[in-house]
Amino acid sequence: MMSSSSSVLLCLVFFLFLSISPSTARTPGKPFRPRALVLPVTKDPSTSQYLTTIRQRTPLRPVKLTVDVGGKALWVACDRGEYISSTYRPALCGSPQCRVAKSKTCDNCWDGPRPGCNNNTCSNVVYNTVEKAAQIGQLATDVLALQSTDGSNPGRLVRVPNFLFSCGSLFLGENLAKGAKGIAGFGRTETSLPSLLSRALGVRKKFAICLSSSMGVLFLGDGPYVFLPSVTVSDRLIYTPLLTNPVSTVRPIIETFPDYSWPSMEYFIGVESIKVNTKTVPVSQSLLKINAKGNGGTKISTVEPYTVLHTSIYNAITKAFVKAISKVPRVNPVSPFGTCYKASSLGSTRLGPGVPAIELVLQNNVTWMIFGANSMVYLNNSEVACLAFVDGGKKPRTSIVLGGHQLQDNLVEFDVEGSRLGFSSTLLGRQTTCGNFNFTTKV
Repeated sequence: MMSSSSSVLLCLVFFLFLSISPSTARTPGKPFRPRALVLPVTKDPSTSQYLTTIRQRTPLRPVKLTVDVGGKALWVACDRGEYISSTYRPALCGSPQCRVAKSKTCDNCWDGPRPGCNNNTCSNVVYNTVEKAAQIGQLATDVLALQSTDGSNPGRLVRVPNFLFSCGSLFLGENLAKGAKGIAGFGRTETSLPSLLSRALGVRKKFAICLSSSMGVLFLGDGPYVFLPSVTVSDRLIYTPLLTNPVSTVRPIIETFPDYSWPSMEYFIGVESIKVNTKTVPVSQSLLKINAKGNGGTKISTVEPYTVLHTSIYNAITKAFVKAISKVPRVNPVSPFGTCYKASSLGSTRLGPGVPAIELVLQNNVTWMIFGANSMVYLNNSEVACLAFVDGGKKPRTSIVLGGHQLQDNLVEFDVEGSRLGFSSTLLGRQTTCGNFNFTTKV
């Protein structure tokens, strides 16, 4: 027969188990371990930023964030009474959290204690990659909650205690989209959401984005990725290697800060050639490769609204594009674009405006096709259609930055563990869109 003291001890152990395990509503046995998680993604029309909403803190509160696929970590504004939570904990100097973040600084704060301002707390650089700005912010942990998914619908809510994040400020995020209180970073770091969720929940270190001009979706962990009407996009992904830039591409943002010595946290791929209307355009091979200083190459970005090109690449693509539809009259350009047409003169297809396809020939001898819906953008009440590429100048850090507009209605999978990138090319040809994920929760 069990003694009363033994019963109390067992109850205490069970309580501690519940408090440290990722969980939803529980049934007896092992805690629920999701295979994947899902987040909604919307596009802010004023800034063209892509936004998601997580639930964080105690009690749980929705927090709107700008999505940066190459971002270092999750950061949220903690100042001006913005952050209230009973489970907020500063990351004390020398703690495992500080080691994960590779923090080498230990702060004291005269204005605390409060979220973002505590003594004996480690700190790191907090980036606003939209504005190319940064500041020092303290590290902390709190409860994070995301919905699980089977790939077709959202499932049970999963709570992750002691989730590591950085405290930024409202000032740092003042030019983020309306309502956004920070940035959700998915980059190649140990503090990004994919890395921390993999560590906490055991999900594969992989995520996939499917952006839309309205409502899209972001998956964390393994597929499948299923969209209405019963289209399993993950069955037809094409893969190319993910490349590592050995030099951080955010160094110009933080010249006065000390933590820029590691490789880039952004995702690069190898473009080997570019075609317009099936014909290869002349592009310097040296620009397509990443050199020893970290310059050149191609990266994927959700904070750049449109693809930005080195001037010589921009000129080569534009010249070939204009030549391919030379009989279509051009109209005055609309900044920041240089090549525009009367929209009605281009015609319309299932894949967008009727214009020549642009092909990115990638490593593994695979091709990312860019059709009219992604190569053109409608402006001036849809009366004008412009080639949606921007001249990035003669000395950009990266030669090709694939921006958000070119990613829309394409599912893009970042398999960090497998060091490969999967892509669908446009879903419009498969009679679905990124807006067709069924966010109706299964009971």
